[in-house]
Amino acid sequence: MTNIPKSPLYTRTGDQGTTALVGGTRVPKTHARLEAYGTVDELNSQIGLLASLLPDGGEDQLFLRRVQATLFTVGSHLATDQSVMQLRPTAVVTPEMVVEMESEIDRVDSLLPPLRLFILPGGSHSASQAHVCRTVCRRAERRILNLVEEGAEVSEELIAYVNRLSDYFFALARKLNMDEKKDEIIWRKNG
Repeated sequence: MTNIPKSPLYTRTGDQGTTALVGGTRVPKTHARLEAYGTVDELNSQIGLLASLLPDGGEDQLFLRRVQATLFTVGSHLATDQSVMQLRPTAVVTPEMVVEMESEIDRVDSLLPPLRLFILPGGSHSASQAHVCRTVCRRAERRILNLVEEGAEVSEELIAYVNRLSDYFFALARKLNMDEKKDEIIWRKNG
């Protein structure tokens, strides 16, 4: 048998149900901070899948890549033990980033017919994935707010950005169905 060097991908330090925050503090893997940044990480992965379904280099794909970069920074911030490493929470998401998100929602929404009825998630593969991103984003927002309730310092801009992001995914899902000539699925009571 050959001696294979240990992979740097596993450390075995989490085998007892704890993990280290940025700064070194060990907390249970069920800690609210892990729930928050873990859900942001899940959202980022779902966005990666959505972006892979879109035309390479297209406006929507490029915007999603910028969102992914922002969410990576958000996740890092949420993973930081702020009692050990003080970070300025406003440096993570700026007011200009929230305005940019609102502008992108307005751009996408301006391409769509007015929404007159409730719609169900679905349609094209990419639109369906945008709805998955929307729901994971809403969960990430709830996890972040739970962390705030527990005393963590999170900027209003970060919370606003995540809130607007879920609205963006709703508008994007509608646009993707329109782009792919798929009808929206209208909700009707009892099917």
